[in-house]
Amino acid sequence: MRKYILIAVVALSTCLGLSACNKKGDDQQAQEQVQKAPKPTSMTDSKGWGAYLSQLVQDNLQGMKAPQPYAYMVTPGSTDDEKAQNARQLQGVQDTVARGVLPGNLLAFGGPSSTSTGDFVVDAFKSANPGSFKDVIVVFIGDKADEQRVQDALKPTGATFRFVEM
Repeated sequence: MRKYILIAVVALSTCLGLSACNKKGDDQQAQEQVQKAPKPTSMTDSKGWGAYLSQLVQDNLQGMKAPQPYAYMVTPGSTDDEKAQNARQLQGVQDTVARGVLPGNLLAFGGPSSTSTGDFVVDAFKSANPGSFKDVIVVFIGDKADEQRVQDALKPTGATFRFVEM
């Protein structure tokens, strides 16, 4: 399971990186919008969630100046493997937050469980220095009920907060 989720995250990042460079005509964009993946109904469909979240991130790249976004797919944390994966990923994000991120970058967080994703973002940014994310875009993909607490956690960092409802 862990390998599949890692593969999904790598594929998501690769797709986003490649698609950010791709310019398409209006007709192709309209056709692409029709072919978007639907929101998966199963919390365990990591491939479906990867495709769905990838599209939401792609739709919210405006303002990013970096070559590619940093996308994090947070698992629901319902199994021991998922909890361990989330803990490792959280440690990595906390290390990144402590070091800081260059202006123009975009960090996106999403997953099947909005509550788990919101908890992840709040925990990741607990020790961020005030103003350390000025001109960095942080995208939170989740439910409206979790928007305010995530926004409150990011406010001191100076990050540009962007909420995308699933």
